[in-house]
Amino acid sequence: MAFLPINRKEMLERGWEQCDFVYVIGDAYVDHPSFGHAIISRVLEANGYSVGLISQPDWKNPKSIDVFGRPRLGFLVSGGNMDSMVNHYSVSKRRRETDAFTPGGVMGKRPDYATLGYCNLIRQTSKDVPILIGGIEASLRRLAHYDYWSESMKRSILLDSQADLLMYGMGEKSIVEIAEALNSGMNVRDITYIDGTVFRASQLDESLPTIVLPAFEELKANKKKYAESFKIQYGNCDPFTAKRLVEPYGKEFVVQNPPQKPLTTAEMDAVYDLPYERTWHPSYSKAGGVPAIEEVRFSLVSNRGCFGACSFCALTFHQGRIVQVRSHESILKEAEIMVKDPDFKGYIHDVGGPTANFRHPACEKQLTKGACGGRQCLYPTPCKNMNADHSDYIALLRKLRKIPGVKKVFVRSGIRFDYLLADKKDTFFKELVQ
Repeated sequence: MAFLPINRKEMLERGWEQCDFVYVIGDAYVDHPSFGHAIISRVLEANGYSVGLISQPDWKNPKSIDVFGRPRLGFLVSGGNMDSMVNHYSVSKRRRETDAFTPGGVMGKRPDYATLGYCNLIRQTSKDVPILIGGIEASLRRLAHYDYWSESMKRSILLDSQADLLMYGMGEKSIVEIAEALNSGMNVRDITYIDGTVFRASQLDESLPTIVLPAFEELKANKKKYAESFKIQYGNCDPFTAKRLVEPYGKEFVVQNPPQKPLTTAEMDAVYDLPYERTWHPSYSKAGGVPAIEEVRFSLVSNRGCFGACSFCALTFHQGRIVQVRSHESILKEAEIMVKDPDFKGYIHDVGGPTANFRHPACEKQLTKGACGGRQCLYPTPCKNMNADHSDYIALLRKLRKIPGVKKVFVRSGIRFDYLLADKKDTFFKELVQ
């Protein structure tokens, strides 16, 4: 069986006496590159670390965390592919009836604020084992934030979860650097230098370029202070220009390092070329599988990051504005694997990412100097330096259509139409419509 172990028996069958990392997740275990836990666990595996997964443990029972025993290096915790509160409630705060990331679509298999619930469960039995949190839920709560569900200001999730380190954004680089540091014998409290991480400190290091944000008590008392603080955070999302951010909490501080640098095409290819099983763990088959796989099973990720900077979207804050892409070769190789699936009917459902028609950074400058601070690439008018060119995306879609067994290729990710119209050639627009 090529799936990673989900219980002690499977761990022992691999010849392991102990896992390097035990990964606690709020979703069912789906070994597909559209699921964050699959990517992180496979990246660790590729770097020589053993990972066991505990999927949707009983958050009322501390023994549910002891499936593998004590991990050698630490616990990883993620609330799931979606924020657990968005997973549970509609925008009108009505409880949802189904959970697409749970076997059979059953609701109620994870707690509200799942990252907090799992971390506090671990701390009941493992006081001194490092806990590393990541995923969308932790990433977007990395500093003080307004919580829509309780209509209150909340502290950094790092503090309330009792975790040791938080990884924000896409964590492939961060997790390997952290694993190497822990494996070398470093104390988790001394891992304060890795980009894309947030840690707690009792005193400030004034030798590094740092911006001190308003203290949490100020944010709670003054909405305008919170708006000002968030504007600074938003302005420090670029990996080439961002400074360290510090948020005071009484006598301690939460410190956010600058984001990780974008992945190169070779690095992106390496992540997506790992040996994923591309489906749910077989133990879920009796329950009817995991519904969420249907949306992505025959879809292809071609990029990440987005310079669209829509005001309603968290992408700038999570993946950043610099577009990163996979090579045609990597995408075609995945498509050829997909075509061999007995359930494939000839239709590739999507080729895209946050914005499907972004296949390169907005301009060449972004790859060395970052995205421009204080202005957007497309709003209020497209920047004159922007490279509006769909030729690479058209070439990719044409190659996919020529693969034997592929009848049609669809684009279901968002298409940025102001970018499309900025392209002087209308080839992509015509081909898309036709």
